[in-house]
Amino acid sequence: MGLSSVVSRCYRQLPRCHPIGRRLFATSATLPPRNYAQIIPPYETLVSNLSAISKTILGSRPLTQTEKILYAHIWDPNELDSIVRGETYLKLRPDRVAMQDASAQMAILQFMLSGMPTTAVPTSVHCDHLIEAYEGANRDVKAAEVTNKEIYDFLQSAAEKYGMSFWRPGSGIIHQIVLENYAAPGGLMLGTDSHTPNAGGLGTIAIGVGGADAVDAMAAIPWELKAPKIIGVKLTGRLNEWTSPKDVILHLVGKLTVRGGTGHIIEYFGPGVETLSCTGMATICNMGAEVGATTSLFPYTESMHRYLSVTRREPVAKAAASNRYYLSADLHAEYDQIVEINLSELEPHINGPFTPDLSTPLSKFASLVKEKGWKDEIKVGLIGSCTNSSYEDMDRVTSIAKQALKKGIKPKAGFFITPGSEQIRATIERDGQIAVLEQVDGKVLANACGPCIGQWKRSDISTDEENAILTSFNRNFRSRNDGNAKTMNFLASPELVTAMTFSGKLTFNPMMDTLVDKDGNPFKFSSPYGDELPDAGFDTGNPNHHAPPVSYPNSKTEIKIPPTSSRLQLLTPFPPFPGHEFKSLRVLIKVRGKCTTDHISAAGPWLKYKGHLENISNNTLIGAVNDDNGKVNVVKNVLTGEVSIIPPVVPQLGTETLEFWAEYLGPDGSIPDVARHYKENDVAWIVIADHNYGEGSAREHAALQVRYLGCPLIIARSFARIHETNLKKQGVLPLVFANEDDYTLFNGGDLVDTVDVVGIEPGKDVIVKLTKADGSVKEIKTNHTMSKDQIEWFMSGSALNRIAARTESKQ
Repeated sequence: MGLSSVVSRCYRQLPRCHPIGRRLFATSATLPPRNYAQIIPPYETLVSNLSAISKTILGSRPLTQTEKILYAHIWDPNELDSIVRGETYLKLRPDRVAMQDASAQMAILQFMLSGMPTTAVPTSVHCDHLIEAYEGANRDVKAAEVTNKEIYDFLQSAAEKYGMSFWRPGSGIIHQIVLENYAAPGGLMLGTDSHTPNAGGLGTIAIGVGGADAVDAMAAIPWELKAPKIIGVKLTGRLNEWTSPKDVILHLVGKLTVRGGTGHIIEYFGPGVETLSCTGMATICNMGAEVGATTSLFPYTESMHRYLSVTRREPVAKAAASNRYYLSADLHAEYDQIVEINLSELEPHINGPFTPDLSTPLSKFASLVKEKGWKDEIKVGLIGSCTNSSYEDMDRVTSIAKQALKKGIKPKAGFFITPGSEQIRATIERDGQIAVLEQVDGKVLANACGPCIGQWKRSDISTDEENAILTSFNRNFRSRNDGNAKTMNFLASPELVTAMTFSGKLTFNPMMDTLVDKDGNPFKFSSPYGDELPDAGFDTGNPNHHAPPVSYPNSKTEIKIPPTSSRLQLLTPFPPFPGHEFKSLRVLIKVRGKCTTDHISAAGPWLKYKGHLENISNNTLIGAVNDDNGKVNVVKNVLTGEVSIIPPVVPQLGTETLEFWAEYLGPDGSIPDVARHYKENDVAWIVIADHNYGEGSAREHAALQVRYLGCPLIIARSFARIHETNLKKQGVLPLVFANEDDYTLFNGGDLVDTVDVVGIEPGKDVIVKLTKADGSVKEIKTNHTMSKDQIEWFMSGSALNRIAARTESKQ
């Protein structure tokens, strides 16, 4: 027996994620060396900055890991006299930007208006959102390359012009690619996707933002963030056999709820941290977005060192190991809130349906199914995505599939696998996992987002059929995965999804229940097992799916935008603040209950229009529930006195989207139709919203579209962090009721005047006058969180207008 076999066998006999050093793995030699200068954070500068700030501003008090990394990235410490969590706005200097193809379109269109010749920080573009899951990996990628050719040509030409790294379709999901290539402990990264915090599994403060925020970093403008409060999550013990890292966050989301992390960064610490794999920690950080947290973060561990080494980043691992003080919390560091989780006592969880914070331990889930009267059937099981597609995930899943093969059984439900990257796909193909999964009728989809974000051409159910799917995804809002509002998506670990898919029943508990094998005998699954990392190292796969290590700008490159395109459209700057109070603002809609960015700017078929503001604006708020009538996407047009019955027309929609409209709108009309009519008649309108308005994705279109259609302000009981920032970036004023019960005073069609917008200042209340249909008037007090710089954005018409003005003044 060779030495490598002995090491491998010994490792597998250790408890999962045992923190011992592993040998350095062989990796594919087909790729050129990495550009480590663009990956390794400037530790010497960061540590020096932190030391100065700690002494002059913080009084040398013990610091959390979050504070160390954030404060070390402050643009100019001399501008601050103090830092108060939850109050002080920090101007930060990010190290990197990453953008997925759907959001990159609008971000690049905005960057083009900045006047910059190249991006100021390393920036990457990842083609992962526009590939529809239907026939399988190769066919789906090829179909996407035809369908989305003008988008990919635009992104690639812009990347060449401005010096951005371009990851072509099929290369993988943005968050997995970042984890494998760019994430580094102690770095600060912005990503135009809400699950950017995935990189926290490698000790990076990675924050999901809108495209306008990304433009700040790309244009060398200080990026602003209110100093977050910090939730400390203390982990003790070690995960049991059926429990996975996914269950840590499924449990935590249930405790904190979808609003519980707003304004906070979640920082993990404690002895249990060292028992987790790097990719397991990434899973936990990824789904931390579901509690509204700014991001999530783990301290530097041996598993991070191992992962950096096996992904060809040994110099990064060495540099991080030399700066461990900077990459963990000080003893006695203070948190604003502490949650303790004993991993040894944690059991598998299933979350859902329709919200990620409805968390149920597996032992109680069958009773919940019976209590709710849900049909005891799993229609489809889906594993993978950016949340759970690591080598460890796939190896553990395969261990379950092998048991099923041995017993001669197949899944009773559809079974789909989404590898997170070409590197993962190639490695699990080489090591045999794909062959096993295909033998149990698993269908391997493209290395892309697919069903997780609604890019799923589903053919196994009829329209509007009530059904249940089980997924290892991160988000499960109504209609999100397949456009069917009656599809119940339950979130679980990939190993639990796989085991339950073989039963086809929601009530099946693989820890306790049995199945029947081919001979009619009962059997129970043994607990899953798998290697943290591949013994033979990662196979990097098709070299064409990798971006070059260095991308140089070429000013001569012409950015490709077809003049007749229905999918790409150059932007026109928004007008500045008019200089007087807003008068006779019309309430377009009073939104009832949950209103996520999926409700404000739908995905699915609409993703194809993310580069065309005029066209995509025709989906604005089509998922919102009107509190006046309890209907979705139905409002009264007060100018005509009638409910619109004609859905807005988008050029070149085609049959597919017309069917989409018929399904979503029914016979009653649409919110964007009325909004456009108001705009055409010079009537500015506003939205009245409930709690956590804009929850979910970092989708800045949810802010761009309302601004484009004529909305200057929104009043809500509360806002989700990313969406509130996106509104500010686009020149929309987000106001919060000082008394949240005042929400009940409003109705659609009411008139609103502002009193204190002229002369608005940080911390100063804004009074609005509400005029009802009967002529009665009431003054309502609202608050805002606008900083001095954000007020300048508002006055300029948008943050981009401000950036462009500064760029022009320097020329």
